[in-house]
Amino acid sequence: MYIDTHVHLNNPDLLAKIDEVINSALEQGVQKFIVPGYDFETSKIALELAHKYPFIYATIGYHPTEIKGYGEKEYKWLEENVNDHKVVAIGEVGFDFHWDSTTKEEQTEAFIRQIEIAKKANKPLVIHSRDAIGLTYETLKKYNASMVGGVMHCYSGSLEMAPLFIKENFYLGVDGPVTFTNAKEIVKVVKEMPLEWLVTETDSPYLTPHPYRGKENQPKYIPLIANKISEIKGMEITEVEKVLYDNAQKLFRLE
Repeated sequence: MYIDTHVHLNNPDLLAKIDEVINSALEQGVQKFIVPGYDFETSKIALELAHKYPFIYATIGYHPTEIKGYGEKEYKWLEENVNDHKVVAIGEVGFDFHWDSTTKEEQTEAFIRQIEIAKKANKPLVIHSRDAIGLTYETLKKYNASMVGGVMHCYSGSLEMAPLFIKENFYLGVDGPVTFTNAKEIVKVVKEMPLEWLVTETDSPYLTPHPYRGKENQPKYIPLIANKISEIKGMEITEVEKVLYDNAQKLFRLE
């Protein structure tokens, strides 16, 4: 059994054929799906999907490049919906300095505000960090995010940083790139970090694992990521599969 802990079923391409996508994943043993919001609209759609399907859960939050012009309306909606029983986390939130649609100051303010919402509701955080791994760590530590913990979505930091995030109560999200032939740092991270602190994600429709790289990603490919983890760890896939499932259940407190 598997859980895809980060799958954008609220993406228009996947949403248009959602039942087909879900059924093909169920056939591969993927039993639960966590759909992350990244702006106001996709957070609402994630929550709608979670209420429609018993095996879908939502995270709601505002991605650092999407918060331009956001104000009390958007944050009030987060505060009003964070305690919904199908909302399992706040996210995806954090820092992204690869794109310049928002300033560092705007991103920092939005990140801190959403950390505080998560803490008040006692819900974990789904962290997006691109070209900002050091600042992300410092911010999580400074604002006591370890109180709720969460996951470093699609972890792309160094091996040296990985245990620091684990110490702050953050799991490491492992996605399709771990299967790429040129993957190096994430392979080291998976090999050296405890399996009990890893969760599997597809980030569908992005980051499709080998051998389907370049094509649309779907949650049915979660077993490819799990198999690669078992290969790197030198462990039986059945054991890896169980631990990864239990990790996701524990992190997101799934029913």
